[in-house]
Amino acid sequence: MGDIRRRGVVALGVTGLVAPLALALTAAPAQAASCTTQAGPYQKQVEKFLGRPVDGKQSAADCKAIQAFQTKHGITPNIGYAGSVTWGVMDLMNKQKAVGNKPNKDGKCPVNKGRIACVNLTLQLSWIQDGGKLVYGPVPVRTGRDGFETRTGLKKIYWRDIDHVSNLYNVPMPYSQFFNGGQAFHSVGLSMWNPPGSHGCVNMTTTVAKKYWSLLKNGDDVFVYGRKPGT
Repeated sequence: MGDIRRRGVVALGVTGLVAPLALALTAAPAQAASCTTQAGPYQKQVEKFLGRPVDGKQSAADCKAIQAFQTKHGITPNIGYAGSVTWGVMDLMNKQKAVGNKPNKDGKCPVNKGRIACVNLTLQLSWIQDGGKLVYGPVPVRTGRDGFETRTGLKKIYWRDIDHVSNLYNVPMPYSQFFNGGQAFHSVGLSMWNPPGSHGCVNMTTTVAKKYWSLLKNGDDVFVYGRKPGT
């Protein structure tokens, strides 16, 4: 999100999240924080999600597995505590996975607009459809945090800049496709589950942002609906 300014930048490469959500469980390479011995209020749920023995008790192995997940997705403090933020991310992943290849099952994204990019804030998912036909996705995305919510409603892509840089935050926004003021689809070098969220843009991995760039054009519709958890 940001005022419009052109500048050449090098897009940061990140692993695409079109692959199964199991990729999200890969341990991060560095774990500088110390590990807690305290069980959290969501200990059993977190243990089950990570494939650990479900006993509700914090072991050293449990803590390392939880800490690796937290480190990978930028959850702080990353001390291996099974708290509400960590479980909230995992629960969202479960819900995203359950959608399968029918992201518009509830029919909330219009099917009478031709090609349209849909964004479900509640599930933090986006996809492209043409009428009732799914063209691409669904893919996890990272939308606006509390106070910077991605605005809902029917919009249109009105400007695209492959090498955009935010004038407000001085950060690269590769493959930007603006659809509402300073809000755009663009790639970031962060986990799609990194809390608390963006400054209003719909963040994507580089792989996904490139695909959206190739499938969409100026004038295409964008429909944003729902409410991001925590906003």
